[in-house]
Amino acid sequence: MYNVVTSMVRNVTGDEPVRNPERGNAMRDTGLRAGVARRVRIGALAVGASAALVLTACTTPESTPGIEPIDPASLVAELPAATTEVDQVTWGLVEGEPLSLVPGYDYNLVMSNLCDSLLRVNGDFTISPGIAENADWVDPVTFVIDIRPGVTFWDGTPVTPDDVIYTLERHRNDITSGFFGAFVLVGGMEVTGENQVTIHFVAPDSTFREALSGGAGAILSKAFSEEQGESLGTSSGGLLCAGPYQLDSWTPGTEIVLTANENYWDGAPLVKKLVFKFIPDGTTLTNALLAGEVDGAFNIAPASRSAFESSDQGRLILGPSTASFSFGPTRADGAGSNPKIRQALSLAIDRQQYIDTVLNGLGQPQSTFVAPFAWAGSPAADIYQAGYDALATPQVDLDAARKLVEESGEDTSVPLRLAIPAGNKELSQTAAIIQSAAQQIGLTVEIDERQAADFGAIFLDDPAPRENIDFIATTGYTETPGVLAYPQLFLLPAEFGGIFNWSNYSDSQVTSSLQAARTTPDPAGAAEAYVSAQEVFAPDMLQVTLAGAYHTTFLNNRLTGAVTSVAAYATPWALHLGGK
Repeated sequence: MYNVVTSMVRNVTGDEPVRNPERGNAMRDTGLRAGVARRVRIGALAVGASAALVLTACTTPESTPGIEPIDPASLVAELPAATTEVDQVTWGLVEGEPLSLVPGYDYNLVMSNLCDSLLRVNGDFTISPGIAENADWVDPVTFVIDIRPGVTFWDGTPVTPDDVIYTLERHRNDITSGFFGAFVLVGGMEVTGENQVTIHFVAPDSTFREALSGGAGAILSKAFSEEQGESLGTSSGGLLCAGPYQLDSWTPGTEIVLTANENYWDGAPLVKKLVFKFIPDGTTLTNALLAGEVDGAFNIAPASRSAFESSDQGRLILGPSTASFSFGPTRADGAGSNPKIRQALSLAIDRQQYIDTVLNGLGQPQSTFVAPFAWAGSPAADIYQAGYDALATPQVDLDAARKLVEESGEDTSVPLRLAIPAGNKELSQTAAIIQSAAQQIGLTVEIDERQAADFGAIFLDDPAPRENIDFIATTGYTETPGVLAYPQLFLLPAEFGGIFNWSNYSDSQVTSSLQAARTTPDPAGAAEAYVSAQEVFAPDMLQVTLAGAYHTTFLNNRLTGAVTSVAAYATPWALHLGGK
């Protein structure tokens, strides 16, 4: 077993000399926070709900009458592959217009069909070969990538080791990339064959291979990208990748059009034109789907569940996901940093009623902020699952909650302030639920709705936007397999990468175990280290997890073949889309 090399991990927070010195350490830290904050997706689901929870006793969660419970065993990660060509499919983006199509600089459901990765994450969160026919460790600190012979970009030029190194170095050297953290243990890269790249590490990294199955491993053409400069991947620029679809046009404010890459190494798509319409209003998208004007969409409004389930145009598909709703502390000197206050609030919220109210039943209780689907494809899945099953199940106990408030020593006459993004229906409802629960145990919660720029500023380096709030409510997901993304960000000391550890949480067992989980090459050993950390951090509730949300898809009845799990953010989900 290796220990994390402190000097390399400190690169995450800018404590060591920067690779791009003209930016300065402050820029590195702020840029990383901005890049990672983009992955803490706010408003990933378009929810319309209006009810508050009123809890009056110690209860066991039960489903709300009239809401059909979902059997988790019925979740679908991928639909059967299509067999018939389709001229055009129109897809709705409730997330709105992308900021960029360059992996690592935005997170959207378009780019995964454009830029193929070295490895491919499948709908069930297993990993298979991609542009690389093989990419794996040859010893604990040496990772070798063998590029699949004959793979070309859309223009017919071959994908070369130089393209691979160029793309990976973009993330390694650019703190604003959302994938910067995946490369902090990389010591160097070199071309070691006609179709081979070798990466040398300063310590083993159990997360690296998984990262390459998503945007961190999505390969760009070096020559084209350098020519495009700052316009790369924007509506005014272009993109050259090796995925199953190629960028045809981008009309700002309206749509992005992709066309099939007929020379794709894994077979040409059956859908010849894929049109993405920007429809950020959930009601408008719902009506368009039900009318057949739009063929499909992810993250559809759970409030319209019954309409989707009874539709003659298409069907609602529920898939596994890592997405969750939670709230956590924003500063070290507020009541939110007191674990007894967080534990008390957790005990006052009925998770099943929360799921039925906010998600219309399209979710499940979750014991901590890392969802079980995160390890679904791991060879050590049994170890992760056993550790998760040993955690306490969230339950309601108002008497115990009131006792914790009393024991906390906090001044209950001082209101707790909870920040949410303005206009977000599900997080507004979440805030009302927390507020109601707090009132029942002697706490007062005030809701602080912030406009997009002000809410985003909470995640940056400057602590000022967090100084007058105690909690922040968010939704988030991880799009590739692995358990360490959230714990490293929220639980580790700042000098080890805990850029969202605003309450200065510190536990030596958690820190050492998480470090060991990242730098232990053996999957079972890494899993055991993580479970050891989880035993401590889960009860401490640095994030009070309220629910895990299913990945929702609505698809026209004439179509099949889509990936319908959260992996859609990282994999070419429309590759096998087409007619039945």
